[in-house]
Amino acid sequence: MIRIAVELPGHAAYPVVVGAGALGETAQHTGERPFGIVDLPVYEAHGALTAPLCSLVVAPSGEEAKDWETLELILSCMAHEKLDRASVALAFGGGSTLDVAGLAASLYMRGIRVVYCPTTLLAMVDASVGGKTAINLAEGKNLVGTFHQPSAVLADTRTLATLPDAEWRSGLGEVVKAALVEGEELLALVERSASALAARDLAAVEPVIAACVRSKARIVASDERESGPRKALNLGHTFAHALEKVAGFGAIPHGVAVACGLALALEASERAGLLEDASLRARVDSTLRTLQLPRSLGELRRTHGALPARELLAAMRHDKKARSGVPGFVLPRRAGALELSVALDERAVLELLA
Repeated sequence: MIRIAVELPGHAAYPVVVGAGALGETAQHTGERPFGIVDLPVYEAHGALTAPLCSLVVAPSGEEAKDWETLELILSCMAHEKLDRASVALAFGGGSTLDVAGLAASLYMRGIRVVYCPTTLLAMVDASVGGKTAINLAEGKNLVGTFHQPSAVLADTRTLATLPDAEWRSGLGEVVKAALVEGEELLALVERSASALAARDLAAVEPVIAACVRSKARIVASDERESGPRKALNLGHTFAHALEKVAGFGAIPHGVAVACGLALALEASERAGLLEDASLRARVDSTLRTLQLPRSLGELRRTHGALPARELLAAMRHDKKARSGVPGFVLPRRAGALELSVALDERAVLELLA
């Protein structure tokens, strides 16, 4: 197994354990009476993993979990089970489950410990690390949330065997984003591994997960609350969150929307004269093709409907990264070098989205 320490100023360092059997270390981080939050598909596929829990709440899966109703359910169950400030919440599931479980843990009695057990590729490479928690509003994605770091992350790659193909590809979208943010070394690793990743080769995916975690841990350590360098992790996300909102939350898997957002960000950067690496668009396009991810907005529209340009722009104005209704875009110059919070002319954005 691969072990990575996430060290943030003002917080105790916490471990991320990646590999088959990582869940065998659960008791080391939770004590005798953890409170479990698990999404329904994980409970059905891996119910034996939750057997040691003394109490358990089964939540919806995917974006359906990120609402007030699920948050209230988890908090009410915590109170019913008489959890106190020494209690530990143990969250099994994908990124959405970890988001709402982490939010509940941050709010209950003003904060209890939470251990994440991500069971999707997207959650392992991204959502489980960094401390962001959230639920959605009708007006936009992740508009209600807190920063609340986990006390451990146990990424047991055995759980990936039951992951649907669409969710696997969703995780790969975040892998490509991490590679563009980190730089040439990780991008080259993803390019070399693309065929194996598309074939769901777990031996190939473990070092990629670990590399993505190390990259995110480094960035978060320098900027926990996203006031500067951490904004780089939003690459492709201003576009992606708008796509998810217009399509209806859950209709487009998050990482699939991110993949399309990366293609749009690269095109926007080229149009704005910011892109310095003339080969980068073609390299990313080839990688997305191998990973069976959308390489353009047109391709996504063929599978998910019209996604009108003006509706997408309106959604971007409500994005939490917008300022005074002006969307802020992260645009690449080259792998590992990004421009943060770029304001683009609305007409240029509409032309891009058309």
